[in-house]
Amino acid sequence: MTVRVIEGDAREMPGVDAGSVHLIVTSPPYPMIPQWDALFARLGAADYDAMHRVLAAVWRRSAEVLVPGGLLAVNVGDALRTRAGEFQLWPNHARITEECVALGLRPLPYLLWKKPTNRPNAFLGSGFLPPNAYVTLDCEFILLFRKGGLRRFPAGDRVRAASRYSKAERDTWFSQIWDDIRGARQASTDGRTGAFPPEVPARLIRMFSCEGETVLDPFAGTGTTLWEADRLRRSAIGIELDPVLAARLRETASRRARPSAEGRSPRGGGAPPRRRAAGTGARGR
Repeated sequence: MTVRVIEGDAREMPGVDAGSVHLIVTSPPYPMIPQWDALFARLGAADYDAMHRVLAAVWRRSAEVLVPGGLLAVNVGDALRTRAGEFQLWPNHARITEECVALGLRPLPYLLWKKPTNRPNAFLGSGFLPPNAYVTLDCEFILLFRKGGLRRFPAGDRVRAASRYSKAERDTWFSQIWDDIRGARQASTDGRTGAFPPEVPARLIRMFSCEGETVLDPFAGTGTTLWEADRLRRSAIGIELDPVLAARLRETASRRARPSAEGRSPRGGGAPPRRRAAGTGARGR
């Protein structure tokens, strides 16, 4: 399998052919989260609607590069922010769903990633007095969309059979709420941070692709999706706008591939290890 890193704009995905990608797994910059304001501003987007127009161009290109029946998985959180003196929720997941449906992608039941926190009693607002407190925002969405109908495979397809997951894995992974994965802090070159642990893309890759297929992350960041795809015997493509991060990703990809060229698998050979059933410009992914 190969890892290919492309320095470029996720809205264009240069060098990625139409109908060549089986699964897209990504965590984009979140609109209305302050750490992403500067990035969106450089792309000409200063407000909520403009930020989502930037992302909508990425989803449009995603629909083009997916194979028929391929899936798009988007990890995104909503935002809480005060604008014009008013505090409110900015529902990123709803806007992305609307944009993808408008493109003809079919929405599937989404996952809720409830991230464990060291402050389980954190709250916003007026403490113990009603009615002006706010519910804690401690879940992110993993939105799922399919391009067209179901993919079809020959009876007894060996590659599909080799990609099988266990009953315990199925029961955990296909339950709507994931509350057993802690966020992993990962810093980017400009001081921004993300919390996209390897277990999230690893599950999605196992759930929605087969060995030997191609997985794309249009916001490659620190490469978490790429390395998990490679470990799980899929080819990986990463798009990264930041030239420093893109160079770093290429260096890591080259280093990981070198042992294979010498006859030693960087993953230790054999089938990828089974995971226990219980069990990110850059977002630090």
